[in-house]
Amino acid sequence: MTMSHKPRVLVTIPMFAEVLTALAERFEVDAPCGTATPIDWTADSLAARAQGAAGLLVAGSPRIDAALLAAAPSLRAVCSMAVGHNNIDLPACTAAGVLVSNAPDVLTETTADFGFALMMATARRIAESEHFLRAGRWTHWAYDMFAGADVHGATLGVLGMGRIGQAIARRGALGFGMPVIYHNRSRLDGAIEQQLGARWVDKATLLREADHLVIVVPYSPASHHLVAAADLALMKPSATLTNIARGGVVDDAALAQALRARTIAAAGLDVFEGEPSVHPDLLTVPNVVMTPHIASASLRTRRAMADLAAANLAAALSGQQPPTALNPQVLPLRPA
Repeated sequence: MTMSHKPRVLVTIPMFAEVLTALAERFEVDAPCGTATPIDWTADSLAARAQGAAGLLVAGSPRIDAALLAAAPSLRAVCSMAVGHNNIDLPACTAAGVLVSNAPDVLTETTADFGFALMMATARRIAESEHFLRAGRWTHWAYDMFAGADVHGATLGVLGMGRIGQAIARRGALGFGMPVIYHNRSRLDGAIEQQLGARWVDKATLLREADHLVIVVPYSPASHHLVAAADLALMKPSATLTNIARGGVVDDAALAQALRARTIAAAGLDVFEGEPSVHPDLLTVPNVVMTPHIASASLRTRRAMADLAAANLAAALSGQQPPTALNPQVLPLRPA
């Protein structure tokens, strides 16, 4: 008599109970976090837990590299519920025949909402003025009390004009009458530029002309410290910088120094180098709004991201084409 055996999948992050239940119908689910506190995975602890697993469901961490793949040779799919996948060594996975997927599209509008809100909070000094109020320091009105920068009609600069960058540009141009300039490795189609009212410029021009710069580029070794001290020096003293891309795209130490010196007026940051650690200098300057990497954090969107990751995992381990595979050339996967 032949015994059936469900492939084992390891869920490395806290997860919606409904998603875990759906996965359990097809797989043996190992979810050490359940719906509770995340685990701070080390390379060794992840390698030990991944033994015998056919698939991993991850987010922006932990690190999936050649060493892990060698330690867990049964792996056939790594599916992330994030868009960015710089924690996954895609070439190593492809060489090992391991399918990798991410979760684009489902978080575009939610992330753009947040990016625009963070930019507005930065421009209008909302966090700084709230701290002032909570400290009991509000005793009178003054014409210049927390006077910030206008958003409507100001020049919006977008560094990285992918899905999210374009969604931010639409909000600025259509909702706030903002002239939009952008820099990307390649120009958008002319029809898209016309629809967005966006003008391509080189990086230096973008930095010099933007009143509000929003950074939405993916992280890679090529984009590490894409905005560093020399770049910040090109910006207007009245300009703001908002980073919803990835930590490491901006040199956080140089940014803190520029904020302290008022080289730029203010910054809004949802991502940080070495997060969840934050550069200590950023914690001591008042003109920065900081949030803990929550740009996609609406319940509906986070559920959609989880559902897409689970759908990718189920398809990959069933020999089907996952909806958003990054290396579909590894299909069909080797058998379990």
